[in-house]
Amino acid sequence: MKKLLTVLAVFVVLAIAFLAFGPLYVVDEGEQAVVTRFGEIVRVETEAGLKFRTPFIDNVVRFPRRIQSWDGEPNRVPTSENQFIFVDTSARWRISDPALFYASTTSLPQAVSRLDDLLDSAVRTVITDNTLEEAVRSTNLILDLVDESEAILEAEQAIVGTDVAEEDSAAELAELRDFIQTEVPQNEITMGRRMLAEAMYNSVVGDIRDFGIELIDVVIRQIRYSDELTESVYDRMVSERNQFAQFYRSFGEGRKQRILGQIEQERDTILSEAQARAEAIRGDGDAQAARIYTRAYAQSTDGFYEFWLTMESYRNTMPAFAATLSTDMEYFRFLERATQP
Repeated sequence: MKKLLTVLAVFVVLAIAFLAFGPLYVVDEGEQAVVTRFGEIVRVETEAGLKFRTPFIDNVVRFPRRIQSWDGEPNRVPTSENQFIFVDTSARWRISDPALFYASTTSLPQAVSRLDDLLDSAVRTVITDNTLEEAVRSTNLILDLVDESEAILEAEQAIVGTDVAEEDSAAELAELRDFIQTEVPQNEITMGRRMLAEAMYNSVVGDIRDFGIELIDVVIRQIRYSDELTESVYDRMVSERNQFAQFYRSFGEGRKQRILGQIEQERDTILSEAQARAEAIRGDGDAQAARIYTRAYAQSTDGFYEFWLTMESYRNTMPAFAATLSTDMEYFRFLERATQP
């Protein structure tokens, strides 16, 4: 009996040890496993569930089935015109062939290191072969927008109307439009940021596939100017804005002087016409007054006209005399008191 119990105990211990060293293992959802035996790949498990392995001999290496993200460090890269920018890229990938992945990289950290080398090199190569505008812009939509000069032309035509000579106004506005189009050129891009990301993807997708990895996409997440380029861009923007401001000030000053000259000319014309009309009205009034006076004086039979003229003469001359010693003269005849018997 004791011998039987001993055998059972030994059997239980062996069974527990057998189970402890894992003849069974579980592959979770979102996982896949590579089973190796003495370093050689025996099989690949891609379906979730309870699996069996040979204890002490088989080794199970688990890898994720989910999509993984790769975040590269921002790299300082020169463009084709030797303008340095910081390019921050990211990518999505997943393990498509676990056996090949295990054979070529063994572990996730080593795979990420391989991705760093390949993708960083692709980013640097693509950016170096293209201009800054290709890296910054994605479309040529800006070329389809109504430019500022056309808006200014319409506004100025609405303001000026027909008061200013059409030829001079058209010449000034054409000069303004040409200045804007010359100072702010917009070049057409042939690729753009999205196509540059596709070029990075195409340049590495074949090499990455050799590691059992499927590269889903590459995205340029951010492009940032370097410090020296940022300062240069700001200086150029300030210079361009100053040129615009100076041109607008000159343009506005010229238009101001033209409008003021036009106003002055119109004022002089109105005053001249008003003065001529006033002189004509005044002349007509004087003529009418003379005719009335003549008609009234012609109707006087008792010397009233002569008396009125003499009174007017007295009023004008008498204040100039300091003293009058005698009125015994014809001039003062109306000052003498008439004596009646």
